[in-house]
Amino acid sequence: MTPFAIAGVQMYVNALESNVDGMIQRLDILMARFPWTQMVLFSELAPFGPLDRFALPPENEALEKFQAAARKHRVWLIPGSMFLKNPEDGRVYNTAVVINPEGEIIRRYAKMFPFRPYESGIAAGTEFCVFDVPEVGRFGMSICYDIWFPETTRQLTSQGVEVLLNPVLTGTTDRDAELAIARATAAQFQCYVFAVNGLGAGGVGKSLVVDPTSMVLHQSAGQEDMFPIEVDLSMVRRQRETGMKGLGQVLKSFRDRSTDFSVYDRSSGTDAYLNTLGPLEVPHQGTRAGLHVDVPAQRVPDVPAFKGQEAAPGFATPQPDFAPEPLPNPTAGIAVAPVAPHAPAAPAAEPHNPPVKPGAPAGSGPTSSG
Repeated sequence: MTPFAIAGVQMYVNALESNVDGMIQRLDILMARFPWTQMVLFSELAPFGPLDRFALPPENEALEKFQAAARKHRVWLIPGSMFLKNPEDGRVYNTAVVINPEGEIIRRYAKMFPFRPYESGIAAGTEFCVFDVPEVGRFGMSICYDIWFPETTRQLTSQGVEVLLNPVLTGTTDRDAELAIARATAAQFQCYVFAVNGLGAGGVGKSLVVDPTSMVLHQSAGQEDMFPIEVDLSMVRRQRETGMKGLGQVLKSFRDRSTDFSVYDRSSGTDAYLNTLGPLEVPHQGTRAGLHVDVPAQRVPDVPAFKGQEAAPGFATPQPDFAPEPLPNPTAGIAVAPVAPHAPAAPAAEPHNPPVKPGAPAGSGPTSSG
């Protein structure tokens, strides 16, 4: 058995003031109540809420406070995510950090799939986040909408990720669909899923923990909640070897597949249908998009506010004049060959997960894949 205690914190998030001190207070309470907790995960954009006007530089006082809190309690801490602005090109990224028990930031992860068209003005990250907890196992991170794209989890679990950490900000009617996706992800990729949502400006709650058999270990309701769950990573390894309940061995079946998928070759033409779907834009009143009728609809220019976006009545929110986003780095997410989790590790010349140096790009660490 390889036990590890992970706690999610579902809390009320203010949109117009900092939530950092409230997060640290809840962390103090959590550790007083459940001192056996070893990792703590907050929801997406919990520190400052969903408005990108509060974007901060990559190094800031809030991160320093979270580092001190992790060091104080000797826990792995993922304090949700926050909008961080690249000082070189002005792009704003929805970024989560991983802080180890020594208070060092060892990974930074920028959300790959901003919730467009609603989450406008937010740049997409291209690097994956994989990190090891020494003598425990391998962890990976995706943020909210990322989990809707199974390719993201495929990349992570193909590198040995056993626990998927998924901070969420969903305050809309599709939360139940996300719960189904979280359960399906756990079964498809034979991993634990921790999907932590917020409240108020941070979401509608319903945080979820799922084991590799798709069994729900905990689901929050619509009030504040803190839920430490002890996972057993040896169960992940057993299931990946013998199948879920002795049945489907999906990771090995994917490994031994007899076909590759041309849809991932952008020049293959396989995805030509997707180009018939029209632009990625917010639907408007009376829209008949996709119905193939000739009756024009009256366009209403108001755009609802959402993550990273504020609307003024009667005017569409202007889009930032950024240069086109780069295509993904073809080597992004390529980790060093992992040692089998159950095998004894060879002596390392360097410590596990060296911290990210201030100003260093994400994924620059020797074992980093994003």
